[in-house]
Amino acid sequence: MNKFFAALVLFFSIMTTNSCFAQDISKDLNTVISNSNVRKGCISISIKSLNDKKVIYELNQTVPMPPASTQKIVTTLPAIKTLGEDYNFETKLYKDKAGNYLIVLGADPYLKTNDLKQLTKKMPAEVKAIYIDDSIIDKQEWGEGWQWDDDINPLMPKFSAYNIDRNTIKIFMEPTIKEASVNIIFEKDYPISFINQVITGDSTSYKIEKKSYEAPDIVTLTGTINKTVTILIPVNSPKKYFKLRLTDALIDNQKSNSGVFYNKKLTKEYSLIDKVSHNISQAKTDILKNSDNYVSETLFKLAGGKYKHSTGTFEAGKEMFNDYCKRMNLDDSQIHIVDASGVSKNNLMVSDFMTDFLILNREELEPMMATSGEGTMADRLLYLKGNLKAKTGTLANVSTITGYIATQNGHKYAFSIMINDAKSKKHDKKLLEDNLIKTLYLKG
Repeated sequence: MNKFFAALVLFFSIMTTNSCFAQDISKDLNTVISNSNVRKGCISISIKSLNDKKVIYELNQTVPMPPASTQKIVTTLPAIKTLGEDYNFETKLYKDKAGNYLIVLGADPYLKTNDLKQLTKKMPAEVKAIYIDDSIIDKQEWGEGWQWDDDINPLMPKFSAYNIDRNTIKIFMEPTIKEASVNIIFEKDYPISFINQVITGDSTSYKIEKKSYEAPDIVTLTGTINKTVTILIPVNSPKKYFKLRLTDALIDNQKSNSGVFYNKKLTKEYSLIDKVSHNISQAKTDILKNSDNYVSETLFKLAGGKYKHSTGTFEAGKEMFNDYCKRMNLDDSQIHIVDASGVSKNNLMVSDFMTDFLILNREELEPMMATSGEGTMADRLLYLKGNLKAKTGTLANVSTITGYIATQNGHKYAFSIMINDAKSKKHDKKLLEDNLIKTLYLKG
């Protein structure tokens, strides 16, 4: 009886200690929020213990909010596991008995012009006909809800089976004499026009604009430069750009061809001649540490295609994602995703789902994510290097951060912080995130 009583006292003592700890950390985190310039109703937070999944702190944890790029956490891992760790993005060259060639595209986000030069070397001096199989993913080149005025952003190029050179062209602006127009030089040929209003001045300050609703292939440049500047411009048509680069490759290899490339699917009449490939391993770093939208979207569609044994689409990728959540016993009924990268504000996530996902997938996810001083965490929370693994996200009025933290008291937590507040400044949102994480590290 005495042993039972002692055990009972110990149990209630532990429960009381845990309860006091939860109250203390909640009080500290609430103070941080109260002292910020961000409205409490615009903040969603979930913090859970990695050891026992116990809730440490919650605030609006089931209120859907745009996750921005933290969404890449939940879309990338299922895609990688579906494709496999040994998956290669492959662009293949085939030939039939009649001397016709077929290039089967792999939507390789790492394909470059030099890869096409390598691929076409084995063709004869006179190439009878060249066909292209572009059926690996669909023709939808942007995600739902992406903003038309972002089409000049090199971080958001269009993506398709015709991926090459990141679907961007490199432009050089060179100063001339003072007060005179600068020179604009193309690295590669592409049918795009510039309205050049940049002059040579004492400083470098310029602006790039493209009004796609008026003229999709006209870019306006204004401002001044005092040194050579390199800019990247997303191409309006990846398909057109790819065919121009293929023509260049043939010319460089002294191959004669009409320059007209027709579409055709691979059939058994064709035999494999050569291929170029890039392993999926780089994609993990680019997506989860560097927040690469282009690679993220391509990977998700490719995984959807493999899952459905058909052409890759976002819808197929979403089926793959939903099936993954079902197998992991994750309730995805409160979330809504419309792209893989979190670019669209039509995406809705809840912080409670994010921390559950982190806990269940910790073994695979934690090594892939950035610590302080890396990727998008390069300038944030540097004193937590090695103790923090996180993914950040930023959209207009939205700031998010999600990941893992080991506190100075030896506790380990999964956390998700999402802020959607049009009234506060970007700096205030980031500062609140940093102060919440700092408090969690010190007091947790």
